[in-house]
Amino acid sequence: MSHVIEWSARPSRPLLHQPVALASLAWLVLAVLGTVLSPLLAPEGPLAADTTRSLLPPGTGSLMGTDLLGRQISTRLLWGGRWTLGMGFLGLAIAVGLGLPTGLAAGFLGGRIESVTMQSVDALLAFPGLLLAMAVVAVLGPGMASVAIAVGLAAAPAYARVARSAALEVRTQPYVEAVRALGGSAWRTLIHHVLPNAAAPLAAFAATQLGWILLNSAALNFLGLGAPLGVPEWGAMLDEGQGYLRDAPWVSAFPGLALTLTVLAANLLGDSLQEALQPK
Repeated sequence: MSHVIEWSARPSRPLLHQPVALASLAWLVLAVLGTVLSPLLAPEGPLAADTTRSLLPPGTGSLMGTDLLGRQISTRLLWGGRWTLGMGFLGLAIAVGLGLPTGLAAGFLGGRIESVTMQSVDALLAFPGLLLAMAVVAVLGPGMASVAIAVGLAAAPAYARVARSAALEVRTQPYVEAVRALGGSAWRTLIHHVLPNAAAPLAAFAATQLGWILLNSAALNFLGLGAPLGVPEWGAMLDEGQGYLRDAPWVSAFPGLALTLTVLAANLLGDSLQEALQPK
């Protein structure tokens, strides 16, 4: 609900006039491009090992150093971003795909539909998101697809509540009442009038939720519930490097830094979108 309240409380600022937003967007674009172009930027692949170069520090013939098996940390970061960002965007798509229609229908139609839907949503929100995701993985079985589905399902209730709040605000606007008075059906009004005018706060919250999904999917992989052994997912790389924090901290530092910056960029971009897209 707070997202909707803030939406109407502050003056809007164009996204191009917000340096933090531009920097966050630039980082996310670079992260996506780096992972997409990883076969060109690091053609040797993430599994290329050379035990004679084990645990080399950054700058000694290696940009970010090497791990225990002599594998390049920079190469594994680029290739691992495919799994980390892929799970993040898949989880976000699941959260939006489930939460958006559920919340909009509950907020716009009201009545028994809203009561039953929101009681179910509140029951799911009573569980910590990570705990709920772990329960889903326990049912589906370990694997990166299971992790993406789990974090998406865990994030859907929060998105449904924000979508309901946006629908509640939009449905009282005069143009919506006019469409209904002219005989527009509830579903047509919801799709063609409520959804487009509620898109701004929902887009901002989706960007913020991407950070939550990335962080929690990495946490599940860190716990060994997702990526198989050797797959360079960022959370799994953190797990691999925790035994060398004293002697070779770069093994964990660089994947941790990449994950931190990506989550931070998603959160800051969400806040900036909220400020830029709100009506004056």
